[in-house]
Amino acid sequence: MSQSKNGPFLIFLGSVCFSLGGLFTKLLPWQALSIGSGRCILSTILIGCFMVSQKHRLVFNKTVLFGGFCLCGTVTFYVLANKMTSAANAIVLQYSAPIFIILFMWLFFHNRPGKLDLAACAVVTGGIVLFFVDGLDAGGMTGNLVALLSGVCYALVCMLNAFPGGDPISSVFLGHLMSAVIGLPSLAQETDFSAAALGCILMLGVFQLGLGYILFTKGLETTQPISASLISTVEPILNPILVAVFYGEAVTPLEMVGGAVVIGAVVVYNIMKTKQSRQKTGAAVDQ
Repeated sequence: MSQSKNGPFLIFLGSVCFSLGGLFTKLLPWQALSIGSGRCILSTILIGCFMVSQKHRLVFNKTVLFGGFCLCGTVTFYVLANKMTSAANAIVLQYSAPIFIILFMWLFFHNRPGKLDLAACAVVTGGIVLFFVDGLDAGGMTGNLVALLSGVCYALVCMLNAFPGGDPISSVFLGHLMSAVIGLPSLAQETDFSAAALGCILMLGVFQLGLGYILFTKGLETTQPISASLISTVEPILNPILVAVFYGEAVTPLEMVGGAVVIGAVVVYNIMKTKQSRQKTGAAVDQ
C-alpha cells in the first residue's frame, strides 16, 4: 500500500468529524441505542449516496461482512460507552486500537511484534489500568469495558484493507445499516423530537459519522493502519475538550494521567515505528 499526501489529510479531516461524537451524544437526551440508530440511519443514507455518486458498487463477501460487524460494534459500543462513562474514558479507551492492531497483525498475518511493539503494549495497558482503577470508584467500570470493546472493533476497522477481498466503504455502509436496525425499537420509543434533539442527531449522523467515515475510508486507501492511528490522535484530544468546554463534564486526575499515558505511548510508538520503516527503506535502497 503506498502512502500519498491526500490519504493522511483525509484521515485527519475524518478524525475531526469523529471528535464531535462525545459532545452531541451527551447533549442528546435519548437512550444510547436510539442515538446509535438515528445517527446511523442518516449516515447510511449519506454513505449510500456517496457510493452511487462514485459509481462504487456494494461489495458483499465474507470479508466485507466481517468488516460490517466490526464497524457496527465500533459505533454501537462507543455510543453506549458515552452514556455509561465519561467522554474522555470512552474515546481514549477506544484509542487503544493501535495496540490491538499489533496483536491482530500477529494473530492473522504472523507478523511477530518486536521489542518496541511489546513495550508499547505494556505502557498502554498501564494507562488503561488507571481508567479502571478510577472506574471502580466512579461506577464506570462497565462503561470502560464497553469502551475497550469499541477499541477492539475499531482496530479491525483500521485493518479493513489488509484482509483479502476487503472493501472498506462497503463494510462501513453495512455496519451503519446494522447499527441503525439494532436500535430501531429503542428509537421508536423516543418522545423528544425538539429542534435541539433533531439538530444533535443531524450533527451526529451527517457530519460525525457519515462525512467522517467517507473521509476516513478514502484516506485508508493510501494510508497504513498504524499511520492512520497516529494521524487520528486529534480525535481523543479534541473530543473530551469539546465535552469539557460545552458540557462541563469533569475528568478525574487518574483519568487524565491514564489518557496522557495511552495517547503519549501511541504517538511515541508510531513516530519510532515510522523512523524504523524509513531506515529499513533507506538501507534497502543503498543495497
